[in-house]
Amino acid sequence: MDFAFTEEQELLRRSVREFAESEIGPHVMTFDESQQFPRALVAKAAAQGYYGVLFPESLGGAGLGYVEYVTVVEELSRVDGSIGISVAAHNSLCTNHIYACGNDAQRKKYVPRLASGEWIGAWSLTEPTAGSDAGGTKTTAKPAPGGGWILNGSKTFTTHGSVSDLTVVFAVTDPALARKGITAFAIETGTPGFKAGKKENKMGLRASDTAEVIMADCLLPAEAMLGARGEGFVDAMKILDGGRISIAALALGMARGAYDAALAYAKQRHQFGKPIAEFQAIQHMLAEMATRIDAASLLTYRAAWMKDNGKKTTLESSMAKLYASEIGVYVVDRALQIFGGYGYVKDFPAEKFYRDMKLCTIGEGTSEIQRLVIARELLKAV
Repeated sequence: MDFAFTEEQELLRRSVREFAESEIGPHVMTFDESQQFPRALVAKAAAQGYYGVLFPESLGGAGLGYVEYVTVVEELSRVDGSIGISVAAHNSLCTNHIYACGNDAQRKKYVPRLASGEWIGAWSLTEPTAGSDAGGTKTTAKPAPGGGWILNGSKTFTTHGSVSDLTVVFAVTDPALARKGITAFAIETGTPGFKAGKKENKMGLRASDTAEVIMADCLLPAEAMLGARGEGFVDAMKILDGGRISIAALALGMARGAYDAALAYAKQRHQFGKPIAEFQAIQHMLAEMATRIDAASLLTYRAAWMKDNGKKTTLESSMAKLYASEIGVYVVDRALQIFGGYGYVKDFPAEKFYRDMKLCTIGEGTSEIQRLVIARELLKAV
């Protein structure tokens, strides 16, 4: 790997950090307590280009790459993971699926609206009985008598599920073909037979909208199909290679936020006549936290750099996602311990980072699934 941050990338990091600290920071707990998707803040983030990082300027995007994208997600998540995951799901899942797998007409119709933030996108793969086993999809898409498709079924744990303007949904078009019979569709909000279901009451990332989506005799035109018939599952796995990099960035950002807060607190909190940062037990915690964060950063930016250079990243994306999410859980646990009793109350940031981080070991493939992916890729190389 031959990678170093450019001056432009460093400027981007500083500008995103300034935006996050000034525009998001003062409202973090208000967003969390209300569990409301912060549309006004999202509009400001979209105006900065954060909701279209990965897409060309010709389609309304910022025309940047995965290294810049990881930087944006990391810096937003350092202040509030709810905003970080919103940007991540919108960019790397919904919009990227349309950009990577859709045809020219679909790209021209949808990407500019999504990249500008005019529309919010969702990507709906998981079902109540098909989580880690995404190939077990039960939602069906049957040919309509007059042309097009009729979809029936439900999805769960969909980021932006109740606030999206466009949702990518996966359905079985050819049941006899198992995974090779799954196809992707783009569904505009307001389509008859398509609606949001239950909005989840989550432990963490509470300002990030997560909900069911339901299809009940949902009639779609033929041009709603994304990619080739039966290629939906394969396309989804390719999209997840990029999505897992963004979850690594989400975990990395929240770990940095928790570490920064713990370091500052350790310097100003006095016990036994001196700052607790002078106690070896606290120093060892901070040293371990910082070292693991740097290791996660290297894995995450390696995967992003490879993606920008046209390399296959299935292995590297899973490694980054697995390691960053699991060290993230370690870091927020240590941060809360450094805060002591104050870490357990909502007046201080440690408890929110603690709640928010756990999703990273679950979403877009659990840690157990990442280990299977990594092992499979390693064995291919033997």
